[in-house]
Amino acid sequence: SKDEARKSIVYNYKHGFSGFAATLNETQAQTLAEFPEVVRVKLNTYHKPHTTQSWDFLGLDYDGPQQQQPQQQEGLLQRAKYGENIIIGVIDSGIWPESRSFDDTGYSPVPARWNGVCQIGHAWNATSCNRKIIGARWYSGGISADVLKMDYNSPRDLTGHGTHVASTIAGSQVWNVSHRGGGLGVGMARGGAPRSRLAIYKVCWVDGSCPEAAILAAIDDAIKDGVDVLSLSLGGSPGEEIFETLHAVLQGISVVFAGGNEGPVPQTVLNAVPWVMTVAASTIDRSFPTQVTLGNNEKLVGQSLHYNASVISNDFKALVHARSCDMETLASSNVTGKIVLCYAPEEAFLISPRVALRNAINRTLEAGAKGLIFAQYAINNVNNVAACNNIMPCVLVDFEIAHRIASYWDITRSPVVKVSPTMSAVGNEVLSPRVASFSSRGPSLAFSTILKPDIAAPGVNILAAVRGTYVLLSGTSMACPHVSAVTALLKSVHPGWSPAMIKSAIITTASVIDSFGMLIQAEGVPRKLADPFDFGGGHMDPNRAIDPGLVYDVDAKEYNKFFNCTLGLLDGCESYQLNLNLPSIVVPTLKDNATVSRTVTNVGPVEATYRVVVEAPAGVAVLMEPSIISFTRGGSTRATFRVTLTAKQRVQGGYSFGSITWSDGSAHSVRIPIAVRTVIQDFVSDTS
Repeated sequence: SKDEARKSIVYNYKHGFSGFAATLNETQAQTLAEFPEVVRVKLNTYHKPHTTQSWDFLGLDYDGPQQQQPQQQEGLLQRAKYGENIIIGVIDSGIWPESRSFDDTGYSPVPARWNGVCQIGHAWNATSCNRKIIGARWYSGGISADVLKMDYNSPRDLTGHGTHVASTIAGSQVWNVSHRGGGLGVGMARGGAPRSRLAIYKVCWVDGSCPEAAILAAIDDAIKDGVDVLSLSLGGSPGEEIFETLHAVLQGISVVFAGGNEGPVPQTVLNAVPWVMTVAASTIDRSFPTQVTLGNNEKLVGQSLHYNASVISNDFKALVHARSCDMETLASSNVTGKIVLCYAPEEAFLISPRVALRNAINRTLEAGAKGLIFAQYAINNVNNVAACNNIMPCVLVDFEIAHRIASYWDITRSPVVKVSPTMSAVGNEVLSPRVASFSSRGPSLAFSTILKPDIAAPGVNILAAVRGTYVLLSGTSMACPHVSAVTALLKSVHPGWSPAMIKSAIITTASVIDSFGMLIQAEGVPRKLADPFDFGGGHMDPNRAIDPGLVYDVDAKEYNKFFNCTLGLLDGCESYQLNLNLPSIVVPTLKDNATVSRTVTNVGPVEATYRVVVEAPAGVAVLMEPSIISFTRGGSTRATFRVTLTAKQRVQGGYSFGSITWSDGSAHSVRIPIAVRTVIQDFVSDTS
């Protein structure tokens, strides 16, 4: 009946695309799918969130660049007027409007083009929005009554995730803040585009779920509301894509996604459609060294976030080596009131460091320990030890340090240890950036010809607002808003640029070397040199992205063909996907040779000549035609080149990597990454 049909509707999508979400049984869904007017019927899936020195580290100094680029008097932040009046939509868990990061003092009226609303609800009224948070909506359709009872039925953020993300993007300057007010990471917190406006769309709830039906409703509303950028620090499982973001891009809205936190495992990257920017997480030049002193006065260093002075003792405590810290060993070791060393390298392959650490914290606390020293092979994500909640010191050490502590314990009758308060180290003594171990890696499971992630940005121990305080959090959720903010700044400087042009500018100007001039590394097992499946084009360099010289533009309608290919509605899709004008080249099945084309658009000096520099992937010959491109006054601003890749060895192998760089010999160096896999047989990647 019509009445039952109306009751079944959860959301109507009508602004950016045509569709609806409804509660249906299997027969009803199948009947709908058979209508010729219906493109697709799919089951609602649930996504989850991917959980400030970083801006200075990226060169976006509030008062201007410390090292000015040639012919550049101002940095991106100043040229973009700090993001003034750019509207950024944040689809996440809501916001805490009372945070000092969202103070609207000195802001001009809300832009007249804004069409959104400030939706009222629990602990949220019309005055909760201001000239900074200019709009807010919340989406409870499909959320269980039990979950709704535990959360605010409003845009207010209970978990803190959305607040952290929003303040990283657009937070106003807040002086003298630190991790939970305890002194760690002390300094000024601010967003990358601190004068931009925020539109909040709460789709994630206290149980950690972000229903796709709600995400689509938020995207649909954001298109109507008039946002310039959409930031989504969330994702589902590899292969689950939110294709409807295409409708936002067709309206000129740039869309930025977190790439996922399932690294360093290959093929785990999320949000891999070509029209969005997918962000990997990297470290910054800040660490939190913590001194561990043994009873023989040997001083060793680990990493911690221990800030609570009330539980720090200057006294030595008894040390227990509980190996894997399983329940049985802890019970038999009498760890009450002692500091426990969890060190079992022979079992490291059985369980991920994140899970092992969480188990060790819970078990040692339950057993009555007064401290934990945990050994693992990847220690760059110190945020994990926040689970101790400062009830006791928790220190991460590598296997080498742990071995020295265990050796001392072995030969000492009454071993003791002391953990000192954590310190903050910033600057050249910290090797950075590195791709974080947790950051999800390519290649994409869904689209083998699309390079993902696109770019890396700071995502480890990022200090930003959570409720009324400031907290260090890690994840690609924290990296995503860095790219969202830079995207907003570039939109301000170049309002006529398409989302593809902005994406190209960020990728082609990225850095592949660290602050010491060495190739960037990726944390993993073991640490290695980063490749495009770790960080796409490299580590974001915002000030270079202002003036990229050349860009790889894509008519957004071309993405429609890509989408139709995913539905099986077009022929010749492999060739089309290889030649989609992206700032990267991936050939996943090179048997003999393949030729792909790309077109660059000149956005630099009217008269310019670029010469190509090729770094060929191992085992592959690369031929460029032409190898020189020139632009003249009155001539075309576009130039097309062809890349022929030839396998030099007939093997069923893995990927090898290279790059193509167009250089004008002075200010512009436009680099895109290449990934090639040689094959003999289809559908089999490696027979070795």
